[in-house]
Amino acid sequence: MKTSLFVIILFIFSTTSFSQIKHGIRDKQGKHIIPRGFVINTNDHKGEVFFNSDDYARAVRMGANTQVVRLELGKLSSFPGGKLEPNYLKKLDTLVNLGKNHGIKTVFKMTVYGVEKLKWEDIWENKNDKMHKTYIDAWKVIWKRYADQSYVLGYDIVNEPRKLKMNISYKDLTDKYLIPLYQRIIDESQKINADKLILIQSIFMNKGEKIDNNQYAEITSPINRKNVIFAPHIYQSKIEFIKKNMDRFDKESDMLKAPILIGEWGFPTFAVTDTTLVGKLGQLEYRKLYIKTAEVFDKMGVGSIKAWFLGNRTMQNFLAGGPSTWSIFSDKTDAGTVERKYITDVISRPFPQEIAGDIQSFLFNFAKRELNLNIISDNKKGASKIFISQNRHYPDGFSIIINNDFVMYYNPLKNVGLEVYKTTEDSNPSDFIWDEKTQKLIVLKWPKNNTNYNIKIVPGIRNF
Repeated sequence: MKTSLFVIILFIFSTTSFSQIKHGIRDKQGKHIIPRGFVINTNDHKGEVFFNSDDYARAVRMGANTQVVRLELGKLSSFPGGKLEPNYLKKLDTLVNLGKNHGIKTVFKMTVYGVEKLKWEDIWENKNDKMHKTYIDAWKVIWKRYADQSYVLGYDIVNEPRKLKMNISYKDLTDKYLIPLYQRIIDESQKINADKLILIQSIFMNKGEKIDNNQYAEITSPINRKNVIFAPHIYQSKIEFIKKNMDRFDKESDMLKAPILIGEWGFPTFAVTDTTLVGKLGQLEYRKLYIKTAEVFDKMGVGSIKAWFLGNRTMQNFLAGGPSTWSIFSDKTDAGTVERKYITDVISRPFPQEIAGDIQSFLFNFAKRELNLNIISDNKKGASKIFISQNRHYPDGFSIIINNDFVMYYNPLKNVGLEVYKTTEDSNPSDFIWDEKTQKLIVLKWPKNNTNYNIKIVPGIRNF
């Protein structure tokens, strides 16, 4: 049997006595991974979008270790208005390779863009098996192309499926149509690349049909397939509903036996937000909303993908607040550099990217600028990486405090790497490397194996 590149671990069902976070995945070495990154669009409302190596270097310095590339069904399929475009496949190759060159892994997400008059009702009814077969054939192009690419993690197989005018309940639509479609797609995918992860979503409900201010219908029946990740979207605008929505997703995750990776998040920003500090649509309120969302994510230990890693050539106008966008940059180009810092400083918070061992908990305290991380070490799994984001969160330097008896620090005025304040007999400071380019702390080896460690990253020098 082919060994899975990424083995899904559902920690709630673990038989160990440890209290690990239940969401997360393992790489081929068994390291505990927290995916975080951005949705990468291949086009926007003005046309094609192109990225270069500098864009990816910028994403890495914002904490990205994962990208979700949105596929256009119209460029991969024989649906009306669509056709397979070889140059589009080359573009996808470029995005995968840019990610690989910068340590970013890729998930592909299928959208229905570029297809004429495609109705969700027709997809569900699937007359003569035409719709499902054509859809799966489009995916097969991707599955076969990237089957042996280790930097392609998997596939988000149906993006925001809809009910629209179909006369059916959301539960029946999910149970009778969506889940069987998922099972069929997964089975076909795993014939080609059984080691890839499969990301699934729930039905995107019609306007005005939210439940607890959540636009996504609940999944209440299992899929019963391996290597499945639950990838709900959350665009919550009301702070009081964030945890409630995530608790519901958590319950679905238990039932599905699939850990959560938030496939998209972050309420869109309005044109007025870029020029306003206070008020309902002001930057201070957005920062408060994003911080609360980030804290809920971190306490649950879920990975998250932010929409969109784009400049702001256009805005949409479907919300009451006026023109809005999900783009995290405000410049009028396809790939931007001018950050909306009221949200990007929250997105780019410190976190454990990959840990040789088991992550017990982690949380970045925005008020104190302190990352608190608890792990159990396992050095046979290789090196660990902790994203610190010194350039935005610790311009005054930072200290690394491990179990209160091993302390190192970084002084940006000296820029000589990490310095030692105090150490222990078992600790080797040379195993701890600060990579300024990627804003990561690299730990080649923990002082002791199978040991509980509390790691704190705090502002200032020798601050404990």
